[in-house]
This record gives sequence, C-alpha cells and structure tokens, in this order.
Amino acid sequence: MPDFPHPVAIAVAPNGGRRVKTDHPAIPLTAAELAETAAECLEAGAAMIHVHARDAAGRHLLDAAAYRETLAAIKAAVGDKLLVQITTEAVGIYERAAQMEVVREVRPEAASLALRELAPDAASEADFSRFLAWMRSERVAPQIILYTPDEAMRLDAMRRRGLIPFDDIPVLYVLGRYTAGQTSQPADLLPFLAPEMPRFAHWSVCAFGRYEAACVAAGALFGGHVRVGFENNLSMPDGGLAPSNAALVEAAAGAIASSGMRAATADELRAAWIWP
Repeated sequence: MPDFPHPVAIAVAPNGGRRVKTDHPAIPLTAAELAETAAECLEAGAAMIHVHARDAAGRHLLDAAAYRETLAAIKAAVGDKLLVQITTEAVGIYERAAQMEVVREVRPEAASLALRELAPDAASEADFSRFLAWMRSERVAPQIILYTPDEAMRLDAMRRRGLIPFDDIPVLYVLGRYTAGQTSQPADLLPFLAPEMPRFAHWSVCAFGRYEAACVAAGALFGGHVRVGFENNLSMPDGGLAPSNAALVEAAAGAIASSGMRAATADELRAAWIWP
C-alpha cells in the first residue's frame, strides 16, 4: 500500500457501452466528442480516460478502426497528458476471442479486462495467461476488472499458480452492478479490503450513483486510485444531475484534496502505477 498521503490517479469513464443521449445529452459517443471530453477532464484533474467506441447508431463497438480514430482524436486534443485505456467489455455482444483480438489489433497504451469475461472458468485460464503475456511483451498495460471479492480471490490464486505474468497487476474494484437504480456506498469497498483478502499494490475503485465521490474518496484514503464518470454515474454528490464528466472529475479531485491528497498526473500514473 502506498504511503499516505499519495498521489491519486483519477480515471474518467465518460460513456460506457450502454448509455445514450436520451440518458444524458452530454454523454460523448463520437471520437470528436470523446476528444473534447478528454480535454475538459484533463483540466479538471484526470490522469486517464477509459473509452468505449460506438457505431453510427450509438451502439457499443469493439472495432480496431473505430478505436484508432478515437485514440487519434484524443491524442490530438491532449497529447500524452492522459493515459488512454480502451475497454474489452462484451456488453452481451462479443465473445472472448473478439475481445482479445481488438487489443491485439489496436495495441493501445492500456486496456481493461473483466476477469469474469476473459477467464470465466478454469478451461480458459491458460489462454488468458498467454494473452496477458502478449500484453506485457507489447507494453499494453492491463487492468483487471473485479466485481466481487470472490473474483479477487480467484485472480490471486491464478497469480500464485504462475498464470499472471506480472509481478503485480492493476485491478479495478467495482462497487455494485449495472442495474437500474444501483447506488453504491463507501462500505461496499470493505469486503475487498478485508484482512483475509489478497493485496494488489495497484488498485482502483469505481461506484454507481450519487455517492460516487464518497466511494472514491474512501478508496483513495485506503491507498487506491479512482474512476468516475457517466459510465457508472450521472449525479453530483448533492443528487443533482451532473452537467458533464468533467464536473464528476472535479468533484472527485475536490474530495481527494480535502483529504490531504492530490490528483496524480498521467506521467506519474505511467511511472508508478502501470510500468514501475
């Protein structure tokens, strides 16, 4: 666990794979909109942006060309001042092979991988291990998404069996599920941090609903990094509708600052969180 206080990397997940303009008119769906959002969130304190590409109808898309267009637009807007992470999330559409193939084709700086999707059972673990080894050889930084403490235990067991080719691998603890009305609470983090749980040196937390800022502040206080944004939450801490993703980043940065910490830069994230 890092010393306290420590620089806290704020990631923004501005669109996800489900919400559209009827959910919030400011949700970014196109490459140009994501680039504009990236610049606004950088100014608000973000170090990383987690992006989902969409097709012309606004539907979730795992497509190399779409990702390249989005990554190029974001780089034109912010240069290297944000670490850009692509998703491999299935959203009920894609199979494991396609999820891994898009990473191989794009070779992004970073990609998020849900353990339950890419290694759903023992039979898939060796293939997942080979994919992680490829990511390490290509310096594509993984972040493993964990929805339950049991998944954290399973990832640790895989690590102890030599299936995770990293000394320590970044993880994201998700406090809740993609369900209507889901509202996470800071106490939802505690099962992931219980004494009997495995320890990952580089972990982040994301939450659903209006207590997002409180949840991520709790995560930062316990030594983690944080993710906020319209993918999981549309509300400000007071319950009002957030005007933008940048407003949620600013709220998280404020909560972190009021706890005696500061937001990390992308270069600090790259140096300490991804590739020590």
